[in-house]
This record gives sequence, C-alpha cells and structure tokens, in this order.
Amino acid sequence: MTNNAPAPSGVSRRWFLNDCGIGLGKIAAAGLLTGTLGSHVSGASGASGGNPDPSGLLQPKQPHFPPRAKAVIHLFMAGAPSQLELFDPKPTLGQLEGKPLPASIIGDQRYAFIQPDAAVLGPQFEFAKYGQSGAVLGSPMKPLGDVADEICFIKSCTTDQFNHAPAQIFFNSGFSQPGRPCLGSWALYGLGSETQNLPAFVVMSTGAGVSGGTSLWSSGFMPTVYTGVRFRSGTEPILNVNTPERFSAEVQRESFDLINRLNAERLGQVHDPEIATRMASYEMAARLQTSAPDLLDFSDETQETMTLYGCDPKQDSFARSCLLARRMVQRGVRFINIYHSGWDAHSDVKGNSEGRCRETAPATAALIADLKRTGLLDETLVIWGGEFGRTPMVETNPSLGRKAGRDHHPQAFTMFMAGGGIRPGMSYGATDEFGFHVTENPIHVHDIQATILHTLGFDHERLTYHHAGRDYRLTDVHGSVVNELLA
Repeated sequence: MTNNAPAPSGVSRRWFLNDCGIGLGKIAAAGLLTGTLGSHVSGASGASGGNPDPSGLLQPKQPHFPPRAKAVIHLFMAGAPSQLELFDPKPTLGQLEGKPLPASIIGDQRYAFIQPDAAVLGPQFEFAKYGQSGAVLGSPMKPLGDVADEICFIKSCTTDQFNHAPAQIFFNSGFSQPGRPCLGSWALYGLGSETQNLPAFVVMSTGAGVSGGTSLWSSGFMPTVYTGVRFRSGTEPILNVNTPERFSAEVQRESFDLINRLNAERLGQVHDPEIATRMASYEMAARLQTSAPDLLDFSDETQETMTLYGCDPKQDSFARSCLLARRMVQRGVRFINIYHSGWDAHSDVKGNSEGRCRETAPATAALIADLKRTGLLDETLVIWGGEFGRTPMVETNPSLGRKAGRDHHPQAFTMFMAGGGIRPGMSYGATDEFGFHVTENPIHVHDIQATILHTLGFDHERLTYHHAGRDYRLTDVHGSVVNELLA
C-alpha cells in the first residue's frame, strides 16, 4: 500500500512546506487535480451527525493479505526493564560478582554512566519455570506464570540506540529523531478505523511520563488525523466532554455547524488536510459525549473481572488502563499504547524491578487472560517491553547517590508478545553466559516492527508513504519478518 493521494491544488504554507517536495512536477500536477480533497466534505452537516472523517483518510481499508491481528495493545515499559532480573537468568554473573567482565566481551563499547571495567552485578532474584512451555521467569514476574503458555518471549532483541528518548522514538517510529510516523499511525494509515465513536488510536500513560514525549505517538509527516489521541490519567481521561451548564444542545449544535461550515469553506479554498483533521476532531468530540461515559462506566463488568485486574475503577493505575484497553478493543479501537514509566534502574535494580512489576505484572497477566476468556486474544496483539536492556555490570556512583543499579544496554534485551497471530508458549533467541551479546537468532527493532505489521496484514516493504520526494516506510531501509514467531 502506497500513499497515492493526489497533490492538492491549494498552496497553503503548511502544505507547501510539508508535502510539496522539491519537484516542479508536483506543482504542475496540482493544477490538474482541483478540489479532490474538498470533495470529501461537500454537504457536511456539522457535529450533530455529520461525517466523522471529512478527509476520508480513516475509512476502513484492506491490508495486503488477511490479517491475524485486528487490534494492538502495546504495553511500553519506559525506562527499560532489566532482562537479567526478570527473564534471562545468568548464573555466571553470580560467580563473577565484584569482578570485571573479560575485556574481549566488552570490546569498544562505551556507556553513559559506568566504565567498561565496572564490576559485575549478579542476579537479584530467583527464577522458576512456569506452564507446560517451561517459561523461565524471575520472581517479580511470577504473575505471568498463569498465562505463560499464551506468551512468546523474545530474548534476543537488539537496538541501535542507548539513550532513552532516541531509543523510545526509534522503537515506535523506526528513526531516532522526532518527525517520523509512529507504529500506531502506520497501522491507522494502512487499515483505517473501525469505530466512529472513539478515536481509533488511543494513548494512555501511567507513572511520571516518557522521555520520548509526544513523538512516540505522533503521525510525523503524515496528516495529523493519524496521530494518537491522549487519554489523561485519573478518573476523567477526557476533559470537558460534558456540555457546560446553561449551554443547550441546540446552541452547541448550531455552534458546531457554524464552525464546520467555516472550516469546510476554508478547506475548499486551500485544501490543507489539517483543516479536515480539525473538522474530524469536532465530530469526534460530539460523539465522545455519548461514547466516553459508556467506555468509562465499569458497572457492566463482573466482580470476577474487577478482581482479576485488581483495580479500583475510580483510581488511576496501570491495571485500570489495561481494563480500559480491553473495553476499547471491544468497541473497535485499532491501536492502544499504554506507557508505564519508572523502569530506569541506575540504582537499586532489585527494588526498582520489584516495584514496577508489582504495578504491572498482575494486570498484564489479567489482560491476557481476559482477552483469552472473551475470545479476543486471537485477533488482538499484545506487546510488552521497553526501549533496550540493562548491563551485566553494576552502576555505583556515590556522588549521584547510586548503588546496585544497571546502566543502559542496547546489545541485548527481552520483550514478549501474545495473541494476534504470534506463536504461544515459546522462548526465542538467546544471549551469552553474561547476558551481554545475542548468540542465537538476533532480532533487530526493525525486525520486530516488520513482524508486527505482518500480523496486521502488511508487507512492511510495500506499506509506504510518499513524502519530500521519496517513499518512506516504518522499517525504512532494512528489517525482516521473523516467521518463527508466527503461529
């Protein structure tokens, strides 16, 4: 699927700077394609019941081949969990604790906060096997044991980036700097939306925030209709969704109709797709007045379900966000990001892992079990992981108040997937005895992205968007589908 949308005839500054490119041929072609974008909004009747997608960009589309996943829930552990504490036990580190790794292992690798000859830190937890698959988990991840046979653990992930913001942006957009469309935007661009009453791409965040900021859910150079919609933490994720007092439904409808007519007139003049996005936002705001209260009303959930997730519907938590994600999938939301920050364990990696797992592991297991119980897991891809791993060596810095921590480690880390066409009950890939290098089946971030797009029905090399004179893709210049991960 390639972006073949004709160039608009207007010459708004935004369009000229963002989409015109450098060829005069595009300018000439624009004169032959008058009014193409504007035709999508003719007869728009306003937010009281008009077209929820004036641009037509979110209309449902067919992927390249039948998809296994219809929705994605991406649980992003911002800050990078320690694979050595949670998924990838290395007894050799315990034997070497207090001594440096062999110089041949370190090579010319440099780190942000430690020296290459820093002493080794041994594993901080006991590990055990779970399920018929024999999945190996550190004790903080014990809750995942109940659903271990539904999970595919990938222990050989690698990335090009070793600082948080670039690595988070790289995982989500395939590029280390802001400006490229994120994974959710690519999914929306390729598949369109199945719901008119909720945003098709929703972002939630629990914890203190993420280093990569809004670039993690940005549509980049694509129209902003593909950008993720942020739901706030707390019991009111969507602000101002209710009509103010003394502001009647009739006055609201007339206001929206007037705004919509003005926007449609301007869109017809300059053909700026951002105006169509603005119109769609008003339409969605009107629909959210009905759909949002229903989404956030947990009274239709059984006590068994609430106990499973262990969440208070009136209190913000990762568990509440997971339950909301399941409810969104049931209502046709296409892509859901949940960012949980706080995993950056430069000090006290043991306490950090215990705390973050206590906040997330039971809810993650509940989400997978609940999707399985409701028949949604087969067509919902659940992704869990951070931006990179942690070093086998200890980080200790008295001047910064740090001890018994681990630094950033891009060479090897673990993530996992479940559902949505992914093979369940398996572990894939391996690292050396120090957990430093991948030794079996390395998977680069671009391979992960290509595999995710494959579950959604896309050939990652054919899903492209033309911008600034060339075709872009999420994986851009390399990456391969990891067929061994597919069911």
